[in-house]
Amino acid sequence: MSDKKDERIFGQIPDTKVGQLFRDRMSLSTSGIHPPTQAGISGAASEGADSIVLSGGYEDDEDYGSEIIYTGAGGRDPNTGKQVSDQKLERSNLALAKSKIEGYPVRVTRSHTHNSPYSPQKGYQYSGLYFVDDYWRERGRSGYDVWRYRLLSFDEHPNVSTAGELPHGSDNTKRAKTTIQRIVRDTALAKNVKWWHKYRCQVCGLALETSAGLYAEAAHIKPLGRPHNGPDVESNIICLCPNHHVLFDNGGFTIADDLSLIGLDGKLRTLKKHTIGLEFIRYHREHY
Repeated sequence: MSDKKDERIFGQIPDTKVGQLFRDRMSLSTSGIHPPTQAGISGAASEGADSIVLSGGYEDDEDYGSEIIYTGAGGRDPNTGKQVSDQKLERSNLALAKSKIEGYPVRVTRSHTHNSPYSPQKGYQYSGLYFVDDYWRERGRSGYDVWRYRLLSFDEHPNVSTAGELPHGSDNTKRAKTTIQRIVRDTALAKNVKWWHKYRCQVCGLALETSAGLYAEAAHIKPLGRPHNGPDVESNIICLCPNHHVLFDNGGFTIADDLSLIGLDGKLRTLKKHTIGLEFIRYHREHY
């Protein structure tokens, strides 16, 4: 299976289960859990990382089961495997950072070559979904800069909130995991809206610049999930900065039919290609 953009899947893979064993990297790839047959990180800087494999290749890795301190890729001598240069926040390293700011789930697999009590005695074992809680740069054991990522298991951290894009009512671990998968499969719509607006908030015009790129949040005007059951369509999505997303979701302001703001000064910034559904803003006014 190739690692193409249109084939990338975030979240659980159908017909696979946590704890499942695989003989080698090829069978792991064929399952869809980790598409690359060599790289430890599956992902792209512009999309995010969908999976990683812990194989014992990096000396700075730390594995505590439900918490993993994972080392990014790059800077190793191909012959000795030793760290010989600094890592950069690019490519697959940037992909993991992207998953952090977007709140995307990351599949984790452990190899028998990974020195950990949680690793299988042979082959590869799928360990489930984790989220990237933090990422940072620090001096590694070999004296070179490495990028490190703190990953936490969804199963062991039920109170996770992912980038403010979970629908209302997702208040338990099982529901949250299911919802995250559905939202991420539909992110092409949210990405369209954010891309059209160049990641600028439609209220204040702010675009946040992070070390992993521009950041904005896609807010559903009529919330997804029960009891609202808003549709996941572009006319029901607006691009907001985190502050205005929180205000919008919690009744700090709403939008009039002429797209002027109620509760704040100004008017919603719009584009010809992005039509806002009046039925959705009317619903928001009535309920928030």
